Amino acid sequence: MRDISSLRLPSLLPVNQTHGESPGPSPACVERPSGGVLRRDLGGLGGGPTNPQANPFGSTLHGAGPGLLRTGLEAYGGRILDSSSVFMQSNITQYLSDPQYYFQVNSQYVRNKLKVILFPFLHRGHWTRITEPVGGRLSYKPPVQDINAPDLYIPLMAFGTYIVVAGYALGVLGRFTPEALTLQFSKGILGWFLQVILIKGLLYSLGSGEAPLLDVVAYAGYGFAGTSLAMLARIFWSYLYYFIMPWFCICTGVFLVKTMKRVLLGGPRSYERHPSRNHYFLLFLAVVQFPMLFWLSNISG
Repeated sequence: MRDISSLRLPSLLPVNQTHGESPGPSPACVERPSGGVLRRDLGGLGGGPTNPQANPFGSTLHGAGPGLLRTGLEAYGGRILDSSSVFMQSNITQYLSDPQYYFQVNSQYVRNKLKVILFPFLHRGHWTRITEPVGGRLSYKPPVQDINAPDLYIPLMAFGTYIVVAGYALGVLGRFTPEALTLQFSKGILGWFLQVILIKGLLYSLGSGEAPLLDVVAYAGYGFAGTSLAMLARIFWSYLYYFIMPWFCICTGVFLVKTMKRVLLGGPRSYERHPSRNHYFLLFLAVVQFPMLFWLSNISG
């Protein structure tokens, strides 16, 4: 047998250690001057102590931070949504109201309302709207329960009657064309719009611009009721038109003045500080009905 001591075993150390050199750092790591080990396999960018000091608050903030932030954002967002919904609801109620409210009518209301519009001098009752508590605040009763409440049923029906009577009159005069009827329709829409601008501007100038827009639209459209009747009378007897039309202009003016007084007295008290000026404005509103309604009743084609 061969002597085991005579066998040479391969060296397990690097070459530089076989010649007595001291071992250097690992190829994957080099020592930084400031201490710590810089890893070469990260390209020198992952430097830092391999055993950094543990943060005693790290685990606590890591678990609680996102939860607290999420809770705070949810509470803040919910508060913003609540305030926005309240703001939008109050502004919609103030300026537009509920459209369904203006169509709560019946046949008795329509008859009585037309009497008030066409013959306001015969109205012996009050002009104040009736209120009722709803949800902890006062709200106006619908038209079916209050004769002084504005509605959109009568203005829309009166406007439709105005267009039908205008078309019939154009046919009687032998001037009916689709273009002529369209022109009359456009004139009616323009007149209604001008009435809305006039009433809204009057309320703003008198310090009561908070009236809902649909209320003003309803008030401005009531003039079509008398105008349609005057146009219908003109078809059968032209001279009757010149007696009926001025009467309906006066009645429409008186109705609007009474209604605007109620709206103004129910709003801010700036109306009482300038009574003479306010009376002139209301008188102007009544006088404007003459050229406005005569212009609307004039059939062009």
